[in-house]
Amino acid sequence: MNISYNWLKNYLNIDKTPDELSLILTDIGLEVEAVEKVESIPGGLEGLVVGEVLSAEQHPNADKLRVTKVNVGTDTPLDIVCGAPNCRAGLKVIVATVGTVCHPTAGEPFKITKSKIRGEVSEGMLCGEDEIGLGTSHAGIVELPADAQVGTLVKDFYEIKDDYRFEIGLTPNRADAASHLGVARDLAAYFRTNYTLPNVEAFAEGTAQDTTVVVESEDAPRYSGVNISGVKVAESPEWLKEKLSAIGIRSINNIVDITNYILHDLGQPLHAFDAAKIAGNKIVVRKATEGEAFKTLDGVERKLSAEDLVIADSEKPMCIAGVFGGEYSGVTESTTDIFLESAYFNPVSVRKTSKRHALKTDSSFRFERGTDPNITVFALKRAALLIQEIAGGEISSTVTDIYPNPVEPFKFEVSYRNVQRLIGKDIPAEQIKEIILALGIAVTAENDGVLSVEVPAYKVDVTREVDVIEEVLRIYGYNNIELKSQILASLNTQEKPDKEAVLNQVADLLIANGFREILSNSLTKGIYADDEATAVKLFNPLSSDLDTMRQNMVYSALTAIEYNQKRKQSDLKIFEYGKTYHLKEEGYEEKQRFALAIAGKKEAEQWNTASKNVNFYNLKSAVDTIVKRLKIDSLQIVETTNANLAYGLDYMKGQKVLVSLGAVHADALKNADVDGQVYFADFDWDLVLKAIRKNSIKYKEVSKFPAVRRDLALLVDEAITFEKLKTVALKTDRKLLKDVNIFDVYKGDKLPAGKKSYALSFTIQDEEKTLNDKQIDSIIQKLIINFEKETNAVVR
Repeated sequence: MNISYNWLKNYLNIDKTPDELSLILTDIGLEVEAVEKVESIPGGLEGLVVGEVLSAEQHPNADKLRVTKVNVGTDTPLDIVCGAPNCRAGLKVIVATVGTVCHPTAGEPFKITKSKIRGEVSEGMLCGEDEIGLGTSHAGIVELPADAQVGTLVKDFYEIKDDYRFEIGLTPNRADAASHLGVARDLAAYFRTNYTLPNVEAFAEGTAQDTTVVVESEDAPRYSGVNISGVKVAESPEWLKEKLSAIGIRSINNIVDITNYILHDLGQPLHAFDAAKIAGNKIVVRKATEGEAFKTLDGVERKLSAEDLVIADSEKPMCIAGVFGGEYSGVTESTTDIFLESAYFNPVSVRKTSKRHALKTDSSFRFERGTDPNITVFALKRAALLIQEIAGGEISSTVTDIYPNPVEPFKFEVSYRNVQRLIGKDIPAEQIKEIILALGIAVTAENDGVLSVEVPAYKVDVTREVDVIEEVLRIYGYNNIELKSQILASLNTQEKPDKEAVLNQVADLLIANGFREILSNSLTKGIYADDEATAVKLFNPLSSDLDTMRQNMVYSALTAIEYNQKRKQSDLKIFEYGKTYHLKEEGYEEKQRFALAIAGKKEAEQWNTASKNVNFYNLKSAVDTIVKRLKIDSLQIVETTNANLAYGLDYMKGQKVLVSLGAVHADALKNADVDGQVYFADFDWDLVLKAIRKNSIKYKEVSKFPAVRRDLALLVDEAITFEKLKTVALKTDRKLLKDVNIFDVYKGDKLPAGKKSYALSFTIQDEEKTLNDKQIDSIIQKLIINFEKETNAVVR
C-alpha cells in the first residue's frame, strides 16, 4: 500500500522528516518497506534546457521531418532532426541534449544519444509534453514563452513539487489503516494530537428520487447512493493528478479519479454508473444467477456464480459488487448524469468472488479485509462535492441509504492490570487510558481499575480485551519495553485442555515407540459385554456378531490381534482411542477410552540375540511414559479390580481409576480365539483430561549441588508393596529425598515364610548446599524407623 507524505499533511501537522516518519510508522505497526522520493513531474525535468530554433529546413530524405539548428546557449548550435508539425524557426523549445534521461508520461525512461536519422545527424531531441512527463499530448513539441532565456534549465519554468511515497506492508488485521485517513489516525494517536476530517457541510441534496434502489441480499448490509446531473467528464485538475501520481495511480478522467481519490483518502471504495445506462432507472443489489454472462471493464466476458453479489439494473448486471465494474455501465466522455455508489459489502462474499474470478482490485483489497460501514454516506458526500467542484453538475437526488441493521461499536471491558501484565511493564493507568482515547476508542465507564470501552466499527480486528492491549502496546512503543535480565517462561495450562492436542501428543509418543494405531468397530458381540443389564443393544442388527455397542475396549484390541495372528502377524503393539457405551436409568452414556495392547515378541528376531516375549513391565513402561509426558502426578497404585485382567495394577486418581493395566484374562483370550499372552491397558480418557487440567507446571533451576545415593535391603511381609514403601519414604523427608527406586526383589527358602526382600535405592540432595555424612545418615535412620513403624520392615 502506498501512502503520500504530503497527503498525510492534509490531516495533521507533521514536523518530522520523511525518514523520521517512516521509523515512527514502523514502530506503531505500519511497516514501511521503502521510502521513495516522487516529483509532480516525473524525473523533475532534470537535464532539459531552453533552446531556440534558429532554422527548420525540410529533411532531404523524409517529407515529415525537419532538420533544425537549435541554440541551447553553447558556442555551436545543435543539429536536431524533428518530426513535430509545429516545429519552426524562432520557436522557444525544450531540448533534451545528448546524455539526458527523459521520463515519459507512460513507459520507461530513455536516454538521448547522438544518432543519424535518414542520413542526417541528430544531436538531441525537441520535446513534446508526453515525452518528458508534462502531460499526455503528442500533438507536437512544447512551445515556451518568447521571453524564455536560452540555455536556462527548463525545471525553473515549472512548479515541481517534491513528495515522498511510503510503501507500507499492511498486515491483514489492519484494515482500518488502508487509507491516508487510517494512517493519519494512528499518527494522531502516537503524537497525541487531533486530525482534521474533510468538511462536507456544503453538501446539499436534491429533491428528486432519480434512481430507485432495492437490496435483495444480506451480503450488502449497507448501500448508499446519490444522483449527480449535468457533469462534464474531462481531464482532472493538476492537484488531483499529482495526488494520485504520488501514490502510483494513473489519471483516467475527473470522475474516475475522484472515486480513486476517495478510496485512497478515506478507505471507502466508490463506483460511478452512467445513469443513462441504468435500465428502468432501478438499482437491484442481488445474487447473480448461475452462469449469468457479464462483461467486465477489461473487456472479458465472465460467467457468474450464484454466489456472486452483483449490482444490477432491471435487466442485467452492471457491476460485480466490491470487485470490478462492467464495460457497459461505466462512465465515458459522453456521460452527463451519474449514479454514485458507496456501500459496505460482506468481506467473506467479496473475498470468495474475487478469488473465484481471479480479480484483485484496490476495492476488493479493502472490502475483503472489512471497510467502515459507518463512513459510506460521509464518503459519498465528500465525493459528490468534489465532482461538483471539478466536473460541474448538481446533486439532483436525495441520498439513498439502506442500512437496516446499523453496526454497533464493539463493547467490552479492559483492565489496567491485564494491560500491564500482558505488556510486561507497569505503564501508569493514566497513560493507558490516554492512549486508548487517542486511538478513538470511547471509555464509557471506569470502576476499580476496569474500563468499559466501545471500539469503533472501523477497527474490525479489535473485538476483545487482548486486542485493545495490542493497540496500546503499538502506540506506547515496542522499543519502550525493556528486556529483563531474567526471562520468565511458562506453559499455558488451560482450564480446558485441547483434547485433540493431548490425543495427538500421546499418539505421536506411542508411534515413536513402535506402536500402531487401530480403528475398530464400535459394534461387537453381545457375549463381550461386561454387564448384560447395561448393554446397549441394537433393534435391527446386521448380524449376531454386531448386535451390541461395546462396553469395553479389550475385545476391540483382541479382535484386531486375532485378525493379525491368523495372517502370521503375531508381534503386535497397538493403541486405539474410542468410546464405550452404557445403558443408564436416565438414558445412554458414552465414555472416552484410550487402550494399549501388546503381544508376541518384544523385538524382531536377530542372529545374535535370543528373542523374548513381551511382558507386563513392557506395558507398564509405556503407561508410565504416557503418565509422565502428560505430567499427571499424585497417583496411588493398587492391585487391579478389572474383571478382564488376570492380574495387574490400577492407577488411582483420588477414588477413581485413571488406568487399569495387566495381563488379559485367559477366558477373554479364549472367547476372542487369541493365542499367547496379551497385555492390555485401559485409560479413562475423561479422567485423564481432568487430571491434566488441574496440573500446574513449574520450572526450577538445576541444582548446583551433588546428589547422594544410599541403598537399603528390607525384609517385609509378602503383602507389602513397593508403592507402600515409597509412600512411607517420601513422607519421611519431602525436601531432601528426591527419588526412591527398587532394584532387586528376592523370595526364597533362605527367608522366613511369608516374607520377601526388597533392595531400595534412595537419592538425597539439597538444592542449597552440599550435604555432609551426618545429615545423610540422619535421613537414613529416620527412614529405617518409619519403615519399621508402618510396615514392620527389618533392615537386612
